[in-house]
Amino acid sequence: MTNLFDHQAEGSLGVLICGHGSRNRIAVEEFSKLVDLIKQRIPKIPVKYGYLEFARPIIREGLDELRDLSLERVLAIPAMLFAASHAKNDIPSVLNTYSLETGIRIDYGRELGVHRSMLAAAGARITEVITSSPNIPLSETMLVVVGRGSSDPDANSNVTKVTRMLTEAFGFGWGETLFSGVTFPLVEPGLRHLVKLGFRRIIVLPYFLFSGVLVSRIKNHTFRVADENPKVEFISAGYLGNHQFVVDTFIQRIEETFKGETDMNCGLCKYRDKILGFESEAGLVQASHHHHVEGLAETCDLCDDECTGACDDPLKKNHDNHSHDSHSHTHFHLKYPQADHPLGPSSLT
Repeated sequence: MTNLFDHQAEGSLGVLICGHGSRNRIAVEEFSKLVDLIKQRIPKIPVKYGYLEFARPIIREGLDELRDLSLERVLAIPAMLFAASHAKNDIPSVLNTYSLETGIRIDYGRELGVHRSMLAAAGARITEVITSSPNIPLSETMLVVVGRGSSDPDANSNVTKVTRMLTEAFGFGWGETLFSGVTFPLVEPGLRHLVKLGFRRIIVLPYFLFSGVLVSRIKNHTFRVADENPKVEFISAGYLGNHQFVVDTFIQRIEETFKGETDMNCGLCKYRDKILGFESEAGLVQASHHHHVEGLAETCDLCDDECTGACDDPLKKNHDNHSHDSHSHTHFHLKYPQADHPLGPSSLT
């Protein structure tokens, strides 16, 4: 690590890690631990955090903590794997509003993205499980990387890039990308298609930072397809978590933001240009769509070690993927152009 942080005058610079937030207690605890690991790496600079929704402190409260220290500048880093609406619209809207209201300088960093350290963290999770079946060669193994899923095709394409790089790195016989929601193909129908390719072993890697109902849902859907195909060995790899390589990526993003080297991929941003299939979204006003659940701090305490999906019931509150239909707020989202895709969720209208 460079020593640029060592040159900062005490009290002049602070860092805010901007998370999405979750109702899942374990996910919130994991995020807090991640921030603690970042603090250990840059002990001379105050590091706070805030959530976009579902948990406290919210982003504004994290900024208040830094402002109380009379800081001159805040480096705000989105704890997002890829840049979709949260990183491009929701978080910047909150930061810009706060900066205008208070006059404090806030420099916004970029998402974690397709980064060599993030690939190394994913590779480590694959390595942890790959030796469980030493008699099955990699050439007869398929890697399936499961992303969160977004209505932003740029973010979805980056998950696919991660899949290809990991597939070539290990030499798997095949690699495919599925998604937990929002876009297609979803995990369960996707796996049912993939087993037809005839591979003896399928490794399913949830490309997520933290635990939560979505990670448990991926496992449950994988188990379901595995039960239908007993001749295929299904292995669930661990999510990225607080791996040291993940912390390394955050540190680099902080350094880049400090130096003013935050280069986001705006060439494929559907909000900046008319991307094929998403032309109607170019030039949309930047605004946060999460004020209605900002600071909502009802947490789930059912699971002790990892979210099991025990409360993943359509009649109960959903932890990480809240239903917009259940709220009375007035904002709206444009219809996802592929909402009716047969391998995707029909709720995207």
